[in-house]
Amino acid sequence: MIRWMIVIFLTLVFISALTPWLNKLGFGKLPGDLRFKLFGKERYIPLTTTILLSLVASIVSQLI
Repeated sequence: MIRWMIVIFLTLVFISALTPWLNKLGFGKLPGDLRFKLFGKERYIPLTTTILLSLVASIVSQLI
């Protein structure tokens, strides 16, 4: 259980580090990604980007 929590944490850190680079490629601006302002701060919910990155990760894991 702890091992999976560490893997998930490291994956989230890795994706967070890659966010600026992924934004340059167009991720985060796909149809289905939600951006809105709430209480003066911009909020972002990357639904389509998450699905697309999950598919890529699934394909890579199948190849390995």
